[in-house]
Amino acid sequence: MKKTIENRLRKALVANADMSYALYKHELEEHIDYWRAGMRRDGDEFLFVVTENGGAVAMLLMTNKDEAFINELAREQLQLLWKSEGVYANNMKLMIPLMAEQLEAGELAVTGVKTEQHPLQVR
Repeated sequence: MKKTIENRLRKALVANADMSYALYKHELEEHIDYWRAGMRRDGDEFLFVVTENGGAVAMLLMTNKDEAFINELAREQLQLLWKSEGVYANNMKLMIPLMAEQLEAGELAVTGVKTEQHPLQVR
């Protein structure tokens, strides 16, 4: 089952397959306020949530600027946030098996992200 979920996530998140708005409405929408409060508490720059059910995949991405993106727009926004070449693909390669594990266990795959700012070094 985990491999099946991984393949579905890979199609949606890496191969740019369509995602399900109905699944977003059913499993993700009701939790937005909870996740937003958690983002503020944890100091996350952005947070994304992925779910899979019955072959369909849905995604939500929220930023610390109170923006919310759903499904394909969430995927596009995450690709922009991880804009350095190869970062999005490498992160998905690492994260999809972990997401599939969480989803197989009946949990939603929730990931809060903080980015580190490197100060300019003057020599």
